[in-house]
Amino acid sequence: MTPAAKIKKIYDLLEEYFGDLGWWPAETGFEVIVGAILTQNTSWANVEKAIAGLRKKGLLRPAKIAGMDTARLSRLIRSSGYYRMKARRLKEISRFVMAECGGKLSRLKSRDTAKLREKLLAVKGVGPETADSILLYALDKPVFVVDAYTKRIFFRHALTCENASYEEVQSLARGCFPTDTKALNQFHALLVETAKRFCAKKAPLCDECPLRGIK
Repeated sequence: MTPAAKIKKIYDLLEEYFGDLGWWPAETGFEVIVGAILTQNTSWANVEKAIAGLRKKGLLRPAKIAGMDTARLSRLIRSSGYYRMKARRLKEISRFVMAECGGKLSRLKSRDTAKLREKLLAVKGVGPETADSILLYALDKPVFVVDAYTKRIFFRHALTCENASYEEVQSLARGCFPTDTKALNQFHALLVETAKRFCAKKAPLCDECPLRGIK
C-alpha cells in the first residue's frame, strides 16, 4: 500500500468509527489562539477551566489580554499549569494579533499562509504545532497539524521513522492528503482521539483499535 493510500485508509476508517468530531471547541478564533497556548504541556480539561474563567470576566479579547497585568493573568490561568510562562506567552500572542490586524482575525485570513506562519513562529512561545493549530483552527488555513499523537500513529503504521521531525511528518501528509481545511481539521481530531483511546504510548489497545489490520 502506498503512503497516500494508507493515509487515506486511516482517515476513512477513523471517520467511519468516530464520525464528525467538530473540532476546535471554541466560540471565537481568538479563543482558539488562547487554547493553543494554554494546551501546551497540559490536558484540555485544565485548559477549559482557565478559558472559562477568562470568558466569565469578559477577558477573551486580544486587547484585554495584551494590556492586562501579568500577575493577574497568571492567577486566572493557574489551572493550565506553567501559568506564569503561559501568561507571558498569551500577552505576546495578543500583542501580535493587535499589531497585525487590530484584533480582527478576519483581516489575517486573506494573508499568505507561509508568510503568516513565519510571523507566528517569530512570536516567543509559538512553535510549529501551536502556529499550525492557530492557522488551521483560528484562521481556516489548509495546514496539517503534527503532534506527538500523529507521530506515534504514523510510526506504528510504518509511514515514518520513530524519530521523524515535525517537518518530515508534515511534508509526508502534505503530499498524500487533500488540502481541504475541513478534512485537515477532522483528520487531526481523529488522530488525537485515536491516540487517546487506543494508541497509548504504553500498553496500546491494538486489538480494539479501528486501525487494526492496516499494514
